[in-house]
Amino acid sequence: MRNAHIDRYDHLDRPVVAIGNDYPPGQLLPAHAHRRAQLLYGATGVMQVATRDGNWVVPPQRAVWIPAGVTHEVRMLGVSTRSAYIEPGAARADGRACEVIEVSPLLRQLLMDAVDMPADYDRAGRDGALAALLLHEVERAPVLPLHIPLPPDERLAALCRAFIAAPDARAAPQAWADRLHMSPRTFSRHFREQTGMAFSEWRQRACVVLALSRLASGAPVTAIALDFGYQGPAAFSTMFRRVLGRPPTEYLRQG
Repeated sequence: MRNAHIDRYDHLDRPVVAIGNDYPPGQLLPAHAHRRAQLLYGATGVMQVATRDGNWVVPPQRAVWIPAGVTHEVRMLGVSTRSAYIEPGAARADGRACEVIEVSPLLRQLLMDAVDMPADYDRAGRDGALAALLLHEVERAPVLPLHIPLPPDERLAALCRAFIAAPDARAAPQAWADRLHMSPRTFSRHFREQTGMAFSEWRQRACVVLALSRLASGAPVTAIALDFGYQGPAAFSTMFRRVLGRPPTEYLRQG
């Protein structure tokens, strides 16, 4: 189905309901949740996904897995989507958390074909086999490090949100520790307990994820590097490659 809403088809006794939608640049889908899990794939553009647990940026031709019942909002930056809404219990992927995943050529083609199937497709026929294969491909898709976790501690979360609003690669843990009235050692331990990451790792991850949105909007690598506090584009590109395995402009084009 194309340019439709899942609510119209959610009642169907099918393990997968696939819908394609086109969104103008900057459109915000306000906070909402689905009864089914959602695999949200962006054929074009970049998506920014937020839940109470963190933020994700989804580059072109990647997807985000959103578990059933998780409240989320999505900002679309010129995105044409293909969504697979998956019935609870239909896939072993049910247990996975919200995360960005790599989309193989096979999974991409399955998503493209699935949106052209009738809503009440024949489960015993070709379309049913396509849906079953799609579920297998979702289960084996590798996870990408494009999540900025937010801590439960509201005082620390406020500092993290301020960083997300104005990223600075030079931000020092000592300054954050002082704001929270902690020793550096206590802060380091607390930060890892709250986010699952060391402060330096979180800071680097946040810069990479936030840079992707800027890159998608056409900002030059040099401007992003300087805005984020790097000495120049070479230092920024080295860090970006270390996290994602490819330089920034190549990663955004990769599909």
